[in-house]
Amino acid sequence: MRDVSRLTRFAALLCASTTMVLGMVPLAACARPDSAGPELSTHQPDTTPSLGASVPPPASNPPTDTPPQPDLVPPPLDIPDLPVVSDEAAREEASRLAMLMKHNVKGFSTYTPERRKAFLTFAKDEVTQAGMPVSRPQLIMVVDRNEHIQHLDYVLALPDAPWESLGGTPVSTGTTGRKYYYITPTGVFQNTADRLGYRAEGTKNKYGIRGIGAKGSRVWDMGWQTAMKGWLPRHETGQIRLEIHATDPQFLEWRLGHPASEGCIRIPATMNKFMDHYGLIDALYEQAASYDPRFQALLPKDRQPTQIAGDLVVVIDSGPLTEPKIDPIADKRPLP
Repeated sequence: MRDVSRLTRFAALLCASTTMVLGMVPLAACARPDSAGPELSTHQPDTTPSLGASVPPPASNPPTDTPPQPDLVPPPLDIPDLPVVSDEAAREEASRLAMLMKHNVKGFSTYTPERRKAFLTFAKDEVTQAGMPVSRPQLIMVVDRNEHIQHLDYVLALPDAPWESLGGTPVSTGTTGRKYYYITPTGVFQNTADRLGYRAEGTKNKYGIRGIGAKGSRVWDMGWQTAMKGWLPRHETGQIRLEIHATDPQFLEWRLGHPASEGCIRIPATMNKFMDHYGLIDALYEQAASYDPRFQALLPKDRQPTQIAGDLVVVIDSGPLTEPKIDPIADKRPLP
């Protein structure tokens, strides 16, 4: 009887121990930190907390006294205003520039009163039709593509006073009768900082011609424009990159004053240099050079920009026809 009682107490004790051990296994598994390795083996020391102990929460990032920094935003650009002078000061500056052109620009002319009037009238009409009002005294480059004229004139445009002609030089615009030659389009074109011009490298083609002038000559880029194909009598049009540049000073400059280009505006080398040095149509480029190193690199380091610099080029046609006459068999001629 005594043995049976002992056996009964031993069985009860064994059940209680088993229950305690089995009850602690889930607690140990839930309390183990995420960074712990795999489940403990039976050979590791038992580090399970007692049933009444509290389990600490997982570690978190400690607070910091430095608030999160927003993305760095560059400071706003400090773009200088375009220079504005009085009408009287603008006329004095225009006279000074005209005198300098007379002494430094080859082929410079102040034109007859009739020719000056035509330049002024056509230019003002084109600017008005283009909806580009003149808000400050500034220079405008006016080019007459009339095959009997082929000259440019620099005009002083004033907001509330009559415009004045300074004079200019011969040019060459697009010719007809040669395949892949376009007729220079008329209209108002802006020398905007949206496009970066460049300088000629002075390389020669297979005929020994430097097509856009001697090395270092400035090329003004007026953007893509629609132009009439000068070799097709059906008035078909296409896209050209309208540029203003010099021509070969040794072989082709004598052709200025006659249509000869592929659609661009060719000017004398001395006028190219003068425009570049005094920034006659570089008002927006000069402004951009204050914050964009590309424009600063393009403009001459020794430049003397005028206070009446502008940004407009106006191409007119003072001839009796609205467009040059195209040879009806031009498209059948072989390439030169």
